Amino acid sequence: MDQIRAVIEIFLIFLVIYTILSFLQGTRGAGILKGLALLVGILLVSVFMLTRWLDLRRIDYMFKEFMAISVFALLIIFQQEIRRGLMRIGQNPVFGRFVRSEAALVEEIIAAVTRLAKDKIGALIAIEREIGLGNYIEGGVVIDAEVKADLIDTIFWKGSALHDGAVIIQSNRIAAAACLFPLTENPELSKRLGTRHRAAIGLTEETDAITIVVSEETGRISVGVRGHLEQDFDSQSLRKILMELYAEKVKDFKEKKK
Repeated sequence: MDQIRAVIEIFLIFLVIYTILSFLQGTRGAGILKGLALLVGILLVSVFMLTRWLDLRRIDYMFKEFMAISVFALLIIFQQEIRRGLMRIGQNPVFGRFVRSEAALVEEIIAAVTRLAKDKIGALIAIEREIGLGNYIEGGVVIDAEVKADLIDTIFWKGSALHDGAVIIQSNRIAAAACLFPLTENPELSKRLGTRHRAAIGLTEETDAITIVVSEETGRISVGVRGHLEQDFDSQSLRKILMELYAEKVKDFKEKKK
């Protein structure tokens, strides 16, 4: 019976840690928490063995009190990450009727992108999927606003201070603008591809995000995923690909063709 209870306790601890790390995925908080978990784990084992072996009851009591206070400190340190985690819970399909649908979000993106393409205004939009983009969000200008075509157009307007970077959509909201992505180093790509296109591919090589690029020179719309970029989309084909990749959670171009 004791062995079964121990297994259940270990499983519950693992479940809690896994859930927390999932919430913090892609943020600086994830790295901090991993290091903190390792440090606390070693400390817990050391103190537990020492207090039990030497019967140090006062130290054992003080340590338990300190751990209780530490919970409040962690809530303060990770308040932003906890907020993002709660937002992800809100986007769960179970609560889908309380949040904006992916279809409505896709329509706003299409409206913005097609207008930008018509006016030949360069743009780069990244849509987060399973792998978090928190590090890139923290490097940009945090917005946290509802996805609206007019807002996206305003961000990429040439007179805007935020136009020279990327917009990140996370949890069905515009999380940040003026974000910088790593450039792909793929030598097989055409030399005609500019910085926006290389950044769009670079991000998809490291994450499962969907990237949408509008060329400033030609007004052509491109979509990137899993290190591959497809070009020359119009509003209809863009709607089809985004609904498949984002709303229907298809992983990449190859999978959608099956």
